[in-house]
Amino acid sequence: MTLRSLMQAAPAKATEFFARLSETSDNALKTRERLFAELKSELELHADLEEQHLFPLLRKHAETRELVANAIKDNKDVRARLEALENLPKNHETFLDKLTELQKAFRQHARDDKKELLPAVQNALSEEQVQTVAEKFETGLAEASQAKQAEADERRMASRRQREQAEAAQREDETAERSASEMSDQTAEAPRQTAEMAVRTGEAATESVRQTRRGTAEGVQRVATVPFTPFFFWDLMLGRSGGQLERSSDTGRFPVTLDPAPGGTEEVIPLLEETLVIGKRVVNSGTTRVRRFVVESAVEQQVALYDEKVVVERRRPVTDVATGESFTELSIEVVETSEVPIVTKGVHVREEIVVRKQRSKRETTVGATVRRDEIEIQQSGRRRPTLAHTT
Repeated sequence: MTLRSLMQAAPAKATEFFARLSETSDNALKTRERLFAELKSELELHADLEEQHLFPLLRKHAETRELVANAIKDNKDVRARLEALENLPKNHETFLDKLTELQKAFRQHARDDKKELLPAVQNALSEEQVQTVAEKFETGLAEASQAKQAEADERRMASRRQREQAEAAQREDETAERSASEMSDQTAEAPRQTAEMAVRTGEAATESVRQTRRGTAEGVQRVATVPFTPFFFWDLMLGRSGGQLERSSDTGRFPVTLDPAPGGTEEVIPLLEETLVIGKRVVNSGTTRVRRFVVESAVEQQVALYDEKVVVERRRPVTDVATGESFTELSIEVVETSEVPIVTKGVHVREEIVVRKQRSKRETTVGATVRRDEIEIQQSGRRRPTLAHTT
């Protein structure tokens, strides 16, 4: 790229930032701060490149020293206005007015460069010097672009780390909440199961006492109805008096004979029951993958370009009095200029994609088969329905 195109690229980008800043409202504070930071960086970079690479060469020529002094003065004025705007709150009522004043000052500075400084550069410097300055400008712009890109990447990485830390903290809170909820459920379930077991044990003991008392009464009644013989005590001891009571378990073991006695005999049969204990575990229900990739699209934009052409015309003199030297050769050289479009690309954040997990609650019914013990009572060869069972 030529030095002219490089020096004219900065005013074009600055004009874009000025326009975007003017369209912002006082409520869009973050957007206004970001756009102003980019504008300030662009204007300061343009001034630094001129003062570092171009002005030292122009100071060596007497015809361009005054132009350099005026350009440096304009740069100082722009920097002072930028400093004042930076210290001013971006939602202040005078921010846009001061921004307009800065824009007018910079436009005047850009017009002076185009009309006076650039022609003087072409006349005072050789083509080799101009090319060297252009290469230095390109190097400075490339380094600044790389620095901005690195800074933007660092901000994105920092934002990503903050989001990951927040998500990790949220996951830890959810895990702790689930653990506390499960512990609370288990703590509430244990007393209920203990109470149910105590109720069942009490019912079984009550029923056992009731059956023992009934069996004792029946045995006493049978003893009372048996005729008294000399062998009565032997028959009673050998179990031949009809007061014999047998029990056999469902495990197939040999029958147990309970002899009625004055105090009665007690056997406790525990009845067991299974209960559902529902636990939870985390399983992988799917994976979502978000991938960023680059697509290219062709865009077009209208831009106004200006051309300066030399117009030579004849007209009648204002006065017939001759001024200056007469009958001498005179040569006037006027430089014609044309504007050409310069395509540069800037990178800004179009939007952000936030990937996070949202927790929702759902209710489900879990079914299973449970077992419990029941009893069946058989007496005197008769079979009757269950007299006691768990609830």
